[in-house]
Amino acid sequence: MITPLLFLQLCVLSILLPPTSSAFMLSDGIFEGREDDLFAEILRDEAVSRLNQLGKVSDADGYLERTFMSPASVRAANLIRAWMEDAGLTTWVDFMGNVHGRVEGLNARAEALLIGSHLDTVVDAGIFDGSLGIISAISAIKVLKSNGTLTNLIRPVEVIAFSDEEGVRFQSTFLGSAAVAGILPVSALQISDKSGVNVQDALKENSIAITEESLFQLKYDPQSVWGYVEVHIEQGPVLEWLGFPLGVVKGIAGQTRLKVTVRGSQGHAGTVPMSLRQDPMAASAELIMLLESLCKNPKDFLSYDGHCNDSTVESLSNSLVCTVGEISTWPSASNVIPGQVTFTVDLRAMDNMGREAVLYELSNRMYEICERRSVSCIIERKHDANAVICDSELTSELKFAANAALKRITGEIQDEVPVLMSGAGHDAMAMSHLTKVGMLFVRCRGGVSHSPAEYVLDDDVWAAGLSILAFLETHM
Repeated sequence: MITPLLFLQLCVLSILLPPTSSAFMLSDGIFEGREDDLFAEILRDEAVSRLNQLGKVSDADGYLERTFMSPASVRAANLIRAWMEDAGLTTWVDFMGNVHGRVEGLNARAEALLIGSHLDTVVDAGIFDGSLGIISAISAIKVLKSNGTLTNLIRPVEVIAFSDEEGVRFQSTFLGSAAVAGILPVSALQISDKSGVNVQDALKENSIAITEESLFQLKYDPQSVWGYVEVHIEQGPVLEWLGFPLGVVKGIAGQTRLKVTVRGSQGHAGTVPMSLRQDPMAASAELIMLLESLCKNPKDFLSYDGHCNDSTVESLSNSLVCTVGEISTWPSASNVIPGQVTFTVDLRAMDNMGREAVLYELSNRMYEICERRSVSCIIERKHDANAVICDSELTSELKFAANAALKRITGEIQDEVPVLMSGAGHDAMAMSHLTKVGMLFVRCRGGVSHSPAEYVLDDDVWAAGLSILAFLETHM
């Protein structure tokens, strides 16, 4: 298993050393003559074409941006729905804008296998994050349709393209999957974006009249679901460094998002003496430096008691990451001491208790700094998700499927695919509240994600689709 510490070591080595050659570094021409047998036309060529097509569906000119219920999001949903129907699936859009495609198989009353990922993006995004998981699943099912075996599935299979995972528009992640899992509170419908439009209104603008009652109806009955599987780009450098196109996921780090608002005394930049200022910008700078110091060296800040022992601190030292990704100031003028500064905090760790200990210590020290600087400080928790351990049965099945797919592609028995931990959040975190979950990671160049530089080899897209196909074939 790739531990968090080994992950960090590999990140360093990937910078210091050139990439190693590998039998898994698939290249053009190696599999000529085998491609027809391995459905390359659907699982690679068409899948890559669809990824590029979906990557052009954007609300912005010159870069990819597709947020919850935006015009581009709706266009993307319609496109995905058409592809689902092309694969032989019965489709619908639910009250949260999620796109569903389902085949009942031999027994419509059996527990269903759910496969999904998200159709929304961050701002200035890459084309693979989220979309790869949706398209790989659709492509695998299309292969079953093309060879006449789709109806031989022993259980219903449902592909879901979730409407919101990134949380860009409403700063509340997993709107789509949380609704299906039944963990989205009614209050989420009233969360507003920067323009004052709330979630309920955004849906209404797209002819989806969600109510409190219909929100509750979105929840799937746990007894009707067999499990949830998600294919996703790794968003890290480990698979590339190891020379594997695929890896299975053992667990996903827990995460918390904060919104910190610091208020001081607005004034003239030239007339207020430094000793008399109540400057929220200077205070925010100190708060952010505190965050960095705490997350780099948690053992220097946390006390050892019944809630924080040696193993917890060690886990934090290996996995804790903290980010201030957004900051705004009012009135935001060069000659004005700000009256208010707002910034976000994204904090992630594999240990749930350790994450809570960090948040407790961080909050206390932030309030102390604000009091010393005579400014007010409000810390709001906007999102919480506990760490998730993937189901061992599903993980084993996905690992077997990935190994089988790579053997079929290369024609050789290879080393087993690696097992990794995920520092990024995924819809599988929300779906774990509904059913057992498993994840398959796909190599991405340089480990780069949330960027237009995000890239996956065409043959790695093929390997991902073939792995899902192999997984589905075990349910026939």
